[in-house]
Amino acid sequence: MSVPVGFDELIHPATRLSVVALLAATEWADFAFVRDSLSLSDSALSKQLHTLEEAGYLELHKEGGGRKRRTKVRLTGHGRAAFEGHVAALRAIVEGAGLPASAETPPPQRHNPVAGR
Repeated sequence: MSVPVGFDELIHPATRLSVVALLAATEWADFAFVRDSLSLSDSALSKQLHTLEEAGYLELHKEGGGRKRRTKVRLTGHGRAAFEGHVAALRAIVEGAGLPASAETPPPQRHNPVAGR
């Protein structure tokens, strides 16, 4: 099976896909909101954000200083397009693996250890 157009290896790992999906639903998000929403540590989220930022998929904006410093993050146009392309590619993979609409699905088989005796 060939990889569909739009499939993005950079976005595909579960953590990055979760970050990008969360950011796709908003304009800007606070670092703490993303961290808490995805149950990530500061360092794990920072690593993923850095990777996505280097690829041009998102933008970081830091406000304030010292203990009051806040980091906000958003998808760039490039990041949003990459996410939308990746979602379309995933849909194509899933749809391509489906059975024809006319095929009947057999009922699930249950294992009965007593029946074999």
